[in-house]
Amino acid sequence: MLAAVYKEFHGPITVETVNVPVVEDDGVIVEVCATGVCRSDWHGWCGHDGDIKDHGLPFVPGHELSGKVLEVGPNVTKFKVGDAVAVPFILSCGKCRECARNRATVCEAQQQPGFTRWGSFAQRVSIPRADRNLTILPEGVSFAAAAAMGCRFTTAYRAVAQQGRLEPGQSLAVFGAGGVGLSSIIIGASLLAQSTGDPESTKNPPMIIAIDVSADALAKAKALGATHTVLVSPNEGKKRKDCDDGAGVDPAEAVAARVRELTGGIGADVSVDAAGFTLTCRASVFAARRGG
Repeated sequence: MLAAVYKEFHGPITVETVNVPVVEDDGVIVEVCATGVCRSDWHGWCGHDGDIKDHGLPFVPGHELSGKVLEVGPNVTKFKVGDAVAVPFILSCGKCRECARNRATVCEAQQQPGFTRWGSFAQRVSIPRADRNLTILPEGVSFAAAAAMGCRFTTAYRAVAQQGRLEPGQSLAVFGAGGVGLSSIIIGASLLAQSTGDPESTKNPPMIIAIDVSADALAKAKALGATHTVLVSPNEGKKRKDCDDGAGVDPAEAVAARVRELTGGIGADVSVDAAGFTLTCRASVFAARRGG
């Protein structure tokens, strides 16, 4: 089969003929019909990921995927050849302490295509623990849409719903309107639209603030549920000077101040850094309300 392979960190990625993967007893072989490209793939290629280092090179990246089942291991009971499936990027074990707490995304024995094992930049990929982790695609869901669910959407769900515990009547600030950020906005819009039956929760209209340096990205955020947008100039604020004379404006504080202004000076109930830069990380902390 063909796969995109790199043999050294920061080295060229070439499409080559490689061995066809072998199905595991509890797994399936998936014909890849769609795969995403994530910044984590770039980090892995740069040598930033310990799992890839432990696995060793050469390596095939890719962890956002969907496709059709080509082979089924003898212990698999929920899937058959021909099934259209979505694959999460964390393949949890179902046996560890975190899985017992329904925290599969932090499974202590997790496997990850594209990190702990060869991934989806290939025609076929071997996926273990199929019965626990794979999902049949409903009719009408495209392979491309399903491929986006396993990484960026699950990451956003854990941030907004599980960790942030966003509730109706609260506010959400999302720094970065890329894959994780837009997914956070979709999930936030759904959670804030739900009724709890508590009249207090309906007093404040839903507020979802998207912050980005791209007007196009903010337009997409608006279309997906953001109620407010903040377009940040690359030169937003001045760099804080190294002296203590009070001169200069911290750019992270300057952006956070715009979020606080929109929230009546309070700050966001849930603030998400969906970009992963120093500036967005600091700004998202500064933009959160007291106790947020």
